[in-house]
Amino acid sequence: MKFSTTTSPYLHDNSNVSAVMLQVLLALIPGIAAYVWWFGWAIIINISIACVTAIIFESAILRLRKRPVYNTLSDYSAIVTAILLALALPTLAPWWLIVVACFFAIVIAKHLYGGIGYNPFNPAMIGYVVVLVSFPQHMTQWLLPHTDVSLLQNLQIQFQGLQLDGISGATPIDSLKTVVRDQQSLADINPAGLLGHIGGYGWEWIGASFLLGGLWLIYKGIISWQIPTGMLASIAAFSMIMFAIDAHQYSNPLVQLFSGGTILAAFFIATDPVTASTTPRGRLIYAAGIGILTYIIRTWGGYPDGIAFAVLLMNMAVPTIDYYTRPRVFGTS
Repeated sequence: MKFSTTTSPYLHDNSNVSAVMLQVLLALIPGIAAYVWWFGWAIIINISIACVTAIIFESAILRLRKRPVYNTLSDYSAIVTAILLALALPTLAPWWLIVVACFFAIVIAKHLYGGIGYNPFNPAMIGYVVVLVSFPQHMTQWLLPHTDVSLLQNLQIQFQGLQLDGISGATPIDSLKTVVRDQQSLADINPAGLLGHIGGYGWEWIGASFLLGGLWLIYKGIISWQIPTGMLASIAAFSMIMFAIDAHQYSNPLVQLFSGGTILAAFFIATDPVTASTTPRGRLIYAAGIGILTYIIRTWGGYPDGIAFAVLLMNMAVPTIDYYTRPRVFGTS
């Protein structure tokens, strides 16, 4: 008998899903710890709001669909989506922005398509893109590293709209886009190390911490090496070419790799088993597409970081990629 493997999504035993999601949550801990060290309580507040909201939305939609609530919640997929979304959103995002993003991630991107295993698009990135397009001003409220803001002040900022001057600013990716748009030299905006030694003050350490967690996931066999390697290699190659063309205007590859959410996306977002390619060659093509699109949008697009758009665009291409890269069995189409 001859078999041919079709493209994702696949459904798995709930216990296996729970085990995988727990491993992912453990792998996120080093990056979250680094995030807290550099940005304080804000990211913990984001994560808490996102997790509570995701659980509420997941429970409500499961009841409406007359599906078992506890069994689905115990797979931890909603928690993983919530944490990834919280890490992607600005550190000073108002509470309602996080709620809106979670609604679209859980209710629309996940359950509208039938729940885990059926969604064609990465839920966290859907939630992020919706609020990015709808509320661009609120998506720029990034806390500056090591800013002396107490837990109470953070809560007042996010729940009451308290304004504290001088505590927020542009991310390194925002600054790089300004350079390209205004045809400035990197030295013009970075006289005192604005971009940090590698990827921005504090951001390189956050990226390195997520890298440790990602490598552990590869070691444990939770994710495959092709997607992180393909995405990071394509970003590095593209940025190396542009840096060689004009080093005064375009950043070197290390800045692109360790700025923003590059490492987080390469190991924790692009590797989503439901929405990513499922064949070895397909994973490399899928990941390379994300890397190239990310650099193009970052450098010449209208948004500061292109990861979410790149992931969603390549999610659309996954069925075609898998169809043309899956192993062929003689006598089958």
